[in-house]
Amino acid sequence: MLPEQTLNLAGKVALVSGAGVGIGRAVALALGHAGAFIGIHYHSSKTGAESLIDELNAAKINAMLLPADLTREDEANRVVDTLIAEAGRLDILVNNSGGLVKRARIEECTVENWNKSLAINLTSAFLLTKRAIPHLRATGSGRIVNLLSLSVQTGGANGGGAYAAAKGGLMVFTHTLAKELAPQVRTNSVMPGTVETQHHEIHSTPEMMENYRKQTPLGRNTYAEEVASAVHFLVSDMSSHINGALIDISGGRFLR
Repeated sequence: MLPEQTLNLAGKVALVSGAGVGIGRAVALALGHAGAFIGIHYHSSKTGAESLIDELNAAKINAMLLPADLTREDEANRVVDTLIAEAGRLDILVNNSGGLVKRARIEECTVENWNKSLAINLTSAFLLTKRAIPHLRATGSGRIVNLLSLSVQTGGANGGGAYAAAKGGLMVFTHTLAKELAPQVRTNSVMPGTVETQHHEIHSTPEMMENYRKQTPLGRNTYAEEVASAVHFLVSDMSSHINGALIDISGGRFLR
């Protein structure tokens, strides 16, 4: 018989990578307000992460800061180990950390750009997940959500090929985990459309953002909070039989 389903995450511990800004921040807030203890990972967004923990603490939500370069195995391990030492368990892992390094067509893309794109968008998730798996399994109901990109379906337009390749690898990594870790751990992914965050402010021109909006049947770009709501659903009991799925949150931009 199906147990009672709820969005409540009271008693759960969640680790959100890249939580200092944008989607990661929205996810941390959503899971925190649902009752979870939040591990806030950041690398370069120290100010944003400190602001986030102040906001969570003001709402009487338990959280801790976890600075690290997740492309380094020792630092990724330290993030998980520190959170476990403080909170005693790990129920939820959200691999959100990453970003576009530099726009370049493949024929002009340097090996350095390619390798860095893979490191921050794919290797970081592998390292963090690998360390987290025993703890997620131990709960008997662990949940992993990987943040993809619309580019895994459309390709790396406007010089985003290296980024798209890394996110495509993360999609396959999701499918692998969904098979290897079930039934103790469920793994899913979300695919946001263009979210008006600092990432796109840096890497997309106003004209590009307007074109993205025009290409969206719902007539606007995606809000970070909408992505966070989908992540919240996937890590809750409400999605108890969803495993290996990809949820499109693009307003229909991928429709042909």
